[in-house]
Amino acid sequence: MSTTQVRSDNATAKAVAAKVDMKFEIVVVPVSDIDRAKEFYGKLGWRLDADYDNGKDFRVIQFTPPGSGCSVIFGTNVTAAAPGSAQGLYLIVSDIEAARKELVGRGIQISPVFHDAAGVYAGMDEPYLFGRLRVSGPDPEHRSYRSFASFHDPDGNGWLFQEITTRLPGRIDSATTTFASMADLASAFRRAEAAHGEHEKNVLGGQRDEHWPEWYATYMVAEQAGTELPA
Repeated sequence: MSTTQVRSDNATAKAVAAKVDMKFEIVVVPVSDIDRAKEFYGKLGWRLDADYDNGKDFRVIQFTPPGSGCSVIFGTNVTAAAPGSAQGLYLIVSDIEAARKELVGRGIQISPVFHDAAGVYAGMDEPYLFGRLRVSGPDPEHRSYRSFASFHDPDGNGWLFQEITTRLPGRIDSATTTFASMADLASAFRRAEAAHGEHEKNVLGGQRDEHWPEWYATYMVAEQAGTELPA
């Protein structure tokens, strides 16, 4: 049994044992210029949830990325961390090319899509997990977890797009299926459509599958949960 499998099995067992939801919802981003940061995160297309100022010595701003259950906050007397010290902040996307294209269209400077160098994580590039030795272009096999693109806010806080289409076993409750946005759901439908086309061609001999809704549903749930895909 591999180390990865052991960790996954342990995580699954602990998740089953947990009785109280603990929802991770806030990340503090240290910035030097609050209004400049507010303009930048608004330019990303993120939802502005709050801008509270007590008029004296405290101000907090909260933004939430599209489809995210976690938000970021920054402001005055929110953190003692040095501006720009937050690095390796992950944004998970189902289509990294589309996500990058959207930010480029918004005027945001973002790196080209890259992947890691065959599991080599040490190098001279920026110190992001899975990104310290970068190879240009998406992962050649288009594997989940393997394609990235990075950008920074005006203070240098580092953000990283990571493309995930299929979760590792134990990372998603196989009894439930949720999609964070219409875009994620649409991407899942496209992948199911492509796989179903192969199913009709290779398994059904080119015949139309009358049970395609059930096949789609089975495929999409299994893909998200990281369980075995239908033939």
